[in-house]
Amino acid sequence: PMSEDEAMVIVNHQSTGDVCTLMMCLQDKGTVVQKMMWLMDHVFKYTNFGVVSLIHGDFFIRQGKAHREKQLVYLKDHLDKYYYSRDRKWIVLFPEGGFLRKRRETSQSFAKKYDLPYLTHVTLPRLGATQIILKTLGPQQENGILGTEGSPPGQSNKAKGLQWVIDVTIAYPNARPMDIQTWIFGYRDPTVTHVHYRTYPIKDVPVESEALTDWLYQRFVEKEKLLAHFYKTGAFPPLDGQKEVVSRNMTLDNVWLLFVQTFAFASGYMWYSILNHIYCWFF
Repeated sequence: PMSEDEAMVIVNHQSTGDVCTLMMCLQDKGTVVQKMMWLMDHVFKYTNFGVVSLIHGDFFIRQGKAHREKQLVYLKDHLDKYYYSRDRKWIVLFPEGGFLRKRRETSQSFAKKYDLPYLTHVTLPRLGATQIILKTLGPQQENGILGTEGSPPGQSNKAKGLQWVIDVTIAYPNARPMDIQTWIFGYRDPTVTHVHYRTYPIKDVPVESEALTDWLYQRFVEKEKLLAHFYKTGAFPPLDGQKEVVSRNMTLDNVWLLFVQTFAFASGYMWYSILNHIYCWFF
């Protein structure tokens, strides 16, 4: 099964709640959820959630031109040090490099200037982290394409390198994304979040800069079309040859949800208490 293979998961990014949404979606994907590495904004590092992620070996990336080149070096070092040593299978990243509401205007200006796709529901993805991951974790390259034989330096003989790219598109009704506060406190009415999956064999993914940029842009143009259709009809479009979209409802165990919420509140309170004590100690 794909959950036993190594894969890179690329996701559109609308709000802090996207991480929670994706975590919930992965709960029925087998043991792979225990063997994932996440790339997320460095602000998460300073939350109770971030402490767990630090222990788990996830990577916190700083945004902005001033940090971009150094962050890519740090990312490669992090992958070399932790990905295989901790037996990771899937690595999750948000190639847009920020939330839709924050990046849309800049992305559209960039698109106009360089005659690139003009997007509304997603933004143009950035190449850096995606390329570093493919070059560091992918199998041997042949003519600029990631192959399926051989292993990169530092990789165990058992590991084959990345085998798949899993393209995930998250859609919220009425284009109203849920933030992490909504997930924790539940102050909005219940809503059904739709998640679209598409997979690509790693051999079909280019790794050289120009070709990979084109490939990534194509994926986000597809996301734009998917989301435009969803916001118009309330559902993703059916696959070629199908008249209706085939979807699967995901239902989680209430006892498990209660446990998770209890743990979230308890850890949140503990983190607040720690920060409060530190503040009182110094001020």
